[in-house]
Amino acid sequence: MTLEVWTLYVATVLALMSTPGPSQLLMLSNSATHGFGRALATAAGDLTANALQMVAAGLGLAALIAASATALAVIKWAGVAYLVWLGVRMIRRARAADPALAQARSRASLKALWLQGFLTSAANPKAVVFFAALFPQFISAEAAFWPQLLILSATYIVIDGCFLSAYGGSAGWIAARFKGHARLWIERVGGGFMIGAAVLLGLKTLGQR
Repeated sequence: MTLEVWTLYVATVLALMSTPGPSQLLMLSNSATHGFGRALATAAGDLTANALQMVAAGLGLAALIAASATALAVIKWAGVAYLVWLGVRMIRRARAADPALAQARSRASLKALWLQGFLTSAANPKAVVFFAALFPQFISAEAAFWPQLLILSATYIVIDGCFLSAYGGSAGWIAARFKGHARLWIERVGGGFMIGAAVLLGLKTLGQR
């Protein structure tokens, strides 16, 4: 893979990520609520799902997944429902008079935060089809396939990780400077972001019909 082709690929990925999606909104929510450090587990979950989707694309599973419309719909709407439930729960728990709940929020396990990121990304299984359509534009038939796929996949994950960190770092920095009632409103806004992520997933599902 030439530097020119790789540079064009980076520019394409940056353009695709220019607007926030469900994963970015989830990162905003968890960073505001749990802090940027712990929210990195959410980013790790999202990137893990992306990596598996890229492997699936490379193994030629895109056609199989695209053919299973029913399975796609079930997974997508399950992800939408999960995010709505999380967002509503966050908003309902943002109560100044309940310190026990506030303490429970701060103790959210890294496993739970990772799972949220993983499920949010995995709820869009057509990402496999997306990667299967994107990667061939930058892969040369004259060179070995897997090394090229590895470079494209690693580049995408690094760029996506930087975007998620930027969103999360900004939200975490702002939330850390709010206390008391202001902090509760930050958590309510975080819940709203999570519901917004669900809305985006739902709109994408409707748009694909």
